[in-house]
Amino acid sequence: MDDSLEKRVAEIEETLFLHKQVFSFEEASKFLNLSKSYLYKLTSGGLIPHYKPQGKMLYFEKAELEEWLRRNPVRSQQEVKDMAATYVASPQKKGRR
Repeated sequence: MDDSLEKRVAEIEETLFLHKQVFSFEEASKFLNLSKSYLYKLTSGGLIPHYKPQGKMLYFEKAELEEWLRRNPVRSQQEVKDMAATYVASPQKKGRR
């Protein structure tokens, strides 16, 4: 019975975690699946959006982290071919070679 209770508590904690809008440093590290040292490097370099309301503790907005994760998409070969075909088929603009 203890195993099922622990499992249910873990599931509830996971559900609550996924519904949070603002993460602590530890939670952001877990959410992004990044080591704490790498996340700290990103924050100190200003490479990831974060907040320091008291000048010490770091906080992260979930929506901004999701946007940050999607910044540099890698296109599939088919997507690149489709984009190239669309570009080639488009009417030539004046001055474009």
